[in-house]
Amino acid sequence: MTDYWLLFSSGFISATLFPGGSEVLYVYYLTQDLSLKWMFFLAVTIGNSLGGIVTYLLGYYIHYGQEKASVKYPKTLTFCKNWGYVALIFSWLPIVGDVICLFAGWLRLPKAPSFISIIIGKSYRYLFLMMFFFF
Repeated sequence: MTDYWLLFSSGFISATLFPGGSEVLYVYYLTQDLSLKWMFFLAVTIGNSLGGIVTYLLGYYIHYGQEKASVKYPKTLTFCKNWGYVALIFSWLPIVGDVICLFAGWLRLPKAPSFISIIIGKSYRYLFLMMFFFF
C-alpha cells in the first residue's frame, strides 16, 4: 500500500513546478512486480494528473510571475493560445509540460476539457514507459 502512496506522491510533486523523479520510481516498481503494473500506473497517473490540475489552478487563480514566464517561454505561450485546451495533451513533456498547465490556467481555458486533456497527456508518459521497458 505504501508503494502506491509513494508513486502517487512522486507523481504529484513531479507535476507541480518542483522537480521530481516519478518516472524512475515508476520503472523501479515495475521491475519489482510487473503483475501490479496497472495499479502502479493508476497511482502515478492520478498523482501526476492532480499535480497538473493544481498547477493549472495556480495559474487560474494566481497571476504572480506571468510576465516573467511569458518572456522565458514565449513559444509555449503561443502554443497554448493557438491550441487551447488541446495543448494540455502535451503536458507530459519534460520542463514545458508544467508550464503548459500554468499558461492554460493563466489563459483561463475551460476547466473541464482542460482537466480531461491533462489526464490524457499525463497518462501518455507512464503508458509509454510501461510499453517501452516491459513489452
